Amino acid sequence: MYCIEKETKNQKTYHNETIGGDKMNYQIKIPSCVCGGEGCVENIKDIIKKENAKKLIVFTDKGIRGAGLLDILTNTLDEIKAEYQIFDDLTAEPAYQDVERVIKEAEGCSGDLIVAIGGGSVMDAAKLCSVLKGASYTVRDLLKDPSLAKKQVKTVMIPTTCGTGSEATCNAIVAIPEEESKKGIVNDSMIPDYVLLDSQMIRKLPKAIVAATGVDALAHAVECYTSKKATPFSDTYAAASAKLIFKNIKEAYDNPENMEAKNNMLLGAFYGGVAITGSGTTAVHALSYPLGGKYHIAHGVSNAILFAHVMEYNKSACSERLAKLCDAVFPEEHEKTVDEKAEYMIGQIADIVKATNIPTDLNEFGVKMEDLDFLVDAGSKQTRLLVNNMKELSLDDIRNIYLKVLK
Repeated sequence: MYCIEKETKNQKTYHNETIGGDKMNYQIKIPSCVCGGEGCVENIKDIIKKENAKKLIVFTDKGIRGAGLLDILTNTLDEIKAEYQIFDDLTAEPAYQDVERVIKEAEGCSGDLIVAIGGGSVMDAAKLCSVLKGASYTVRDLLKDPSLAKKQVKTVMIPTTCGTGSEATCNAIVAIPEEESKKGIVNDSMIPDYVLLDSQMIRKLPKAIVAATGVDALAHAVECYTSKKATPFSDTYAAASAKLIFKNIKEAYDNPENMEAKNNMLLGAFYGGVAITGSGTTAVHALSYPLGGKYHIAHGVSNAILFAHVMEYNKSACSERLAKLCDAVFPEEHEKTVDEKAEYMIGQIADIVKATNIPTDLNEFGVKMEDLDFLVDAGSKQTRLLVNNMKELSLDDIRNIYLKVLK
């Protein structure tokens, strides 16, 4: 078991405006205490004592509850006779109205510590609750003005997938049905206070979810490393994330009992989340949001479908960054030229998507050629992420990328 503890009071994430951290000043913000290793959920006892928490608000979903993962937490809470109330009526890829409904239910709970055990949707809802409980603003208000958010209740994140990185970020993603897309609410107040990376939470994770969430985490790492806003801090975490995921995702997928590989995936996903906080994802995530918002394609799957195609488009603007990342992840390829290393990295991404049996086109999700105009328009509106992309995308560029996955 290991624990990383860091005081983060008054730290703010600084988004660098130059490539690779050329500015003199750069900062990063991470959760104040991160614990890892099988069985580290037990640390919730110490957290409750440290925070003098009287009652816990526990966010999860019915899938986590049905899989018995919630029991790992509640058994520990029952040992110390901790008082808690569970909210499990959360759906995957929730709309902001769904999140508002669950948070309204939690309003009536007197809890003074929020615990999230689940994937990205559960953790995002818990982070939003941490800034909304007792506040006068709503999720809809935060979609318009994220700066309104102020932390009201501290949070503990226990991820049950190896990919979203939500346990590390100041982001919460919600679907906006009326726009048939998704949007991120970003505010430093949503950085979690405690993170428990317990590999027993992903011991029985279905292979399809290992694949989708793992490729999502890999996208975080590669996009952050090739982002306009990358800094030396974000580079450090992004490279560490990329190495762990590139080297372990196939093994974690093929051999579910390999807990070392799964633990590495969990750690790699966390590092990727930290990289997001210091840098930011780019066009892969930007163009995937309409796919989740309108067609309800799982976030990791939509990223995986677009990943290699977007990086191929970006290659002319970030080949040196891809080559540098290749040196960090695959040092055995050091004799290749810069262009060869960049192409090798893109090939490795495509190979992982294929090896983990993730679909490579949108056909099976009911997306048709006549949807192309909607996708181009909706994707082009994701400016929060598109501004991070090293290579500018015109409407025609966006159209051509979507055409590659519409067959």
